[in-house]
Amino acid sequence: MKHVTTALAALLASAGLLVPASPAHAADPFTTTTLHFKVAVGPTGSTACDVVGDVYVPAAASSASRVPAVLTTNGFGGSKDDQATFARTLASRGYVVLSYSGLGFGGSSCVITLDDPDYDGKAASQLVSYLGGRGGIAFLDKEHTQPAPVLDVVQKDAHDHKGVARTDDPRVGTFGGSYGGGFQFAVASVDARVDAIVPLITWNDLSYSLDPNNTAQATGVSSATPGAAKLLWALGFSVTGVLGELQNQQVPPDALPCPNFAAFVCPALVTAGATGFLLPSQVASLRHASVASYVGRVRVPTLLIQGERDTLFNLNEATATYRALQAQGTETKMIWMLGGHSGDGAPGEVTWADPASGYVSGRVLGWFERYLRGGTGSTGPEFAYFRDWVSYAGNAAPAYATSTSFPVGVRRTWRLSGKGDLVTGLTPTAAGSQSLVTTAAGLPTRLDEMDVFGSYFGPVGSLVTDLPGTAVGWSTPALTAPVRVAGSPTVTLRVGAPSAALTQATCPAGQLVLFVKVADVAPDGTARLINGLEAPVRIPDVTKAFTVQVPAIVHEFAAGHRIRLVVAGGSVNYRGGLAPTPVTIASGSAQTLSLPVVP
Repeated sequence: MKHVTTALAALLASAGLLVPASPAHAADPFTTTTLHFKVAVGPTGSTACDVVGDVYVPAAASSASRVPAVLTTNGFGGSKDDQATFARTLASRGYVVLSYSGLGFGGSSCVITLDDPDYDGKAASQLVSYLGGRGGIAFLDKEHTQPAPVLDVVQKDAHDHKGVARTDDPRVGTFGGSYGGGFQFAVASVDARVDAIVPLITWNDLSYSLDPNNTAQATGVSSATPGAAKLLWALGFSVTGVLGELQNQQVPPDALPCPNFAAFVCPALVTAGATGFLLPSQVASLRHASVASYVGRVRVPTLLIQGERDTLFNLNEATATYRALQAQGTETKMIWMLGGHSGDGAPGEVTWADPASGYVSGRVLGWFERYLRGGTGSTGPEFAYFRDWVSYAGNAAPAYATSTSFPVGVRRTWRLSGKGDLVTGLTPTAAGSQSLVTTAAGLPTRLDEMDVFGSYFGPVGSLVTDLPGTAVGWSTPALTAPVRVAGSPTVTLRVGAPSAALTQATCPAGQLVLFVKVADVAPDGTARLINGLEAPVRIPDVTKAFTVQVPAIVHEFAAGHRIRLVVAGGSVNYRGGLAPTPVTIASGSAQTLSLPVVP
């Protein structure tokens, strides 16, 4: 179990999102103090927790020369120490930084509530009050018997973002990746004193993150129909929760099945593992802890940063949050960086020791300079995305394409031919069909790529090697010029599945589950899945056409390669349908693949 948590931490570190602690030096232009914070959380504020955190105070800061502040916390399974290099960098640049261990992690008490606004949001709000100079929150000991001095060096605002004047209103921003991204939405939704947020590689809707359905999406990535449970990511979270409990010295640990988690979490994971999908009550609980359900309460400038290599929180999640914030008039910009939960970042993207030498870290610093210091410099373009086919040296900026709007590109559409081809133009599609049978009990149709564990036990593979009879595909001819894509592939299908048509009205277990993916086929015939991304779909009604929003990609299909659309009956990373189901997909002008093509 220790190895699993180490693997998760290594993935975040490789993306530049977990930054290892640096030793303190006598010459540091700041002081660092570890404190314990007494917070009250829960819907009624009746649950007391101890939160441990490190406060970095610039040497030049004083009550007569106040500075802005940044609040930051760890990713899942981490601690306050993970943000040490980031905190030291900002403190060296004149920011007070409070880096704390989230509830249930790194020495902080109480259970893991998945960044629920009623718990993690309220806890962070009380840390904002400490930064604003309120007493009675910070202590020198975890028993909360020795009060810490009141902090009186943080710049104050005359009123919060609702126009309310408060004496404990600091000029404060937030920062963090993954789980440390989710807390930012939570605190901004309950505390109008927060002035700017920078969430990295985090979720829009946890029910989509852990049980995604890439069809029948009503709002953003959310669907009324459950999807296919992510088995390996869910198991990784469970193991990390157990280790967190041991880390916090809860001996003996809480009774299974839910160690160190809010009560609904582990039963939800058990249900998903057994049936392949979440129950409505479990979906509701996960959405309660997701910005998708409370985005209307987030009104401060938001810099969204999401990873292209991310099978946990894919680019579609950031897109959903971006569109919702934009629609309500919230100042929002978005960056698609290379690194995420499922792969390394690129050189020159994130460099906290010297933020200006990294494109993403430089954008983060610029965001804080504008919205916390009131600077006049640029905060960068509306949208930027990393292109791994562009060569550069040093700062990754040359590899980023930028745009004044989102989405980008021009849609190019291929139709499914009966000969297994993807065709364009007005030529009638050849008649014909292809058939597959979904696997029994949701078993995988391939074993080559495992997100989470595969990345620890060896390099994550990307070969598309579904077993014969369990998948069908359509390919373009060899490309005469590169095709570059930046955005979500859209697939429109109509399938024949008579047995599913008879059972689909009974319950989700009777609905057809398929896996749709876009692959890059090399001249030697090797097909590779792009960044491990695929789109599970649980089809509400197989008698009707349906649209699949495949997780967004940024990819160059090189000249001589082919684009392949694959529809499979199972996946190693998800729990598929429980019953084997024959499926037929016929050719036709309405059966299409659409890609957002960029220069």
